Amino acid sequence: MEKTKIQLDRNNGVSIIRRFLHPGPLLTIFIIKSITIQTLYLNSMWWPPHRSFAAFLNQIIFIVLSALTAFNFVMAAVLGPSYLPFGWKPKNKKHESYLQLCSVCPGTFKAPRAHHCRKCDRCVAKMDHHCVYLNNCVGHGNHSHFVWFLSLAVVGCTHAAIILICSLYAGLYRDYYVYYQEFSKATVRLTTWSLVLTVFNIGLAVGVIIAVGMLLFFQMKSIIRNKTGIEDWIVDKAIYRRKAMMRAAEEVGEKDFKIDPFVYPYDLGIWKNVAQVVNFSCLPIGDGVIWPVVDGCDQFTLTREQLEQKKEKRARTRRYRIVAKVSGSWMPLWSQGCKVCVNPPLTDEPRIALEVDDLVNVTRWRKHWLFGEKVQDFPEIQSTMNGKQQNEILKQQIAKRRSRGWFPRQCAVEFFEDNDEESENEVGNNNEDMKKKN
Repeated sequence: MEKTKIQLDRNNGVSIIRRFLHPGPLLTIFIIKSITIQTLYLNSMWWPPHRSFAAFLNQIIFIVLSALTAFNFVMAAVLGPSYLPFGWKPKNKKHESYLQLCSVCPGTFKAPRAHHCRKCDRCVAKMDHHCVYLNNCVGHGNHSHFVWFLSLAVVGCTHAAIILICSLYAGLYRDYYVYYQEFSKATVRLTTWSLVLTVFNIGLAVGVIIAVGMLLFFQMKSIIRNKTGIEDWIVDKAIYRRKAMMRAAEEVGEKDFKIDPFVYPYDLGIWKNVAQVVNFSCLPIGDGVIWPVVDGCDQFTLTREQLEQKKEKRARTRRYRIVAKVSGSWMPLWSQGCKVCVNPPLTDEPRIALEVDDLVNVTRWRKHWLFGEKVQDFPEIQSTMNGKQQNEILKQQIAKRRSRGWFPRQCAVEFFEDNDEESENEVGNNNEDMKKKN
């Protein structure tokens, strides 16, 4: 396999302090520390470590689990997923035709398995997803730490839940043990506050076991197949696209039409797939750009499929004109009515604010919502410009970010560029709907 000497960026410009001064990391740290402190407090009464070697071992194991959970969480957040450096492009210029050029990161081609994260504002190597609890992406550089964090959190919270529940039981039945003179069991004393905190932390521990356990299950399923959530979506579209082509061929009577099934290039087998992510050193395997692939595939098998899907996406794009102001609110109850609010798109993608007469290129349709990108006039770089002028244009392009997201469908009508007119019926229907709503 070809080796590269690319140096991926560890930081996207956010300081460590800003990374952790965010609701996600602060909440995670609070949960870890709250469960740890309450568990150690009650364990010192329920099964004191000085009572026996087993009791000592029990407390040591819990402390180690808690420490390793916090350590892997911090490392996953601080190390980051590894970002493609600005201006990255393949060494072989011919390979540029197989890759997408990022429309946000200046002059940067998206390497195989890399995707742009709108929250980190960088192209991420082998991007899996953006984790709000890390306030960072999960990708090539921190995937191992993230998986260990999830695993240790589930095991540690299971251990904590057992200690907390047993301690709560012993504390509630303390008078019973004293009455029957079983003083060796009447060791846990619960005050009002300790009782409230114990119940609260039992709830936290059980919640972590369920929620993080489910996330761990999906992560392991993804790792075993060596397929990130984004890649899973690309493969689903590849399969659907081929089925649609077969149906279209059958409808026109082309019975001999055949198309090769899509082969996912990175599924090397369970053990090799797992070894790429899970290891005790937590160091990323490979350079984040060149990946081992199955026989019959190459480094650009997936990226070529992405380009084909993008081409089809552009072909089905429709342009809409805004006829009523859009606030960009997630719950536009007062301006758009109940139907729009109770039928939102089930995604964390942004909502965009739009003004009347704005044009939007729409690529996804829902009954009450549309997804698209606002048409903007970006300054273009001319070949006759010198380096300073080109840099100024790049700065303007970066400052004038793409505005892309969901907006209410009733605020727009399809725009026909052939005659610069909208469908009068559709405009009338939209206006009528707006009047009834108001």
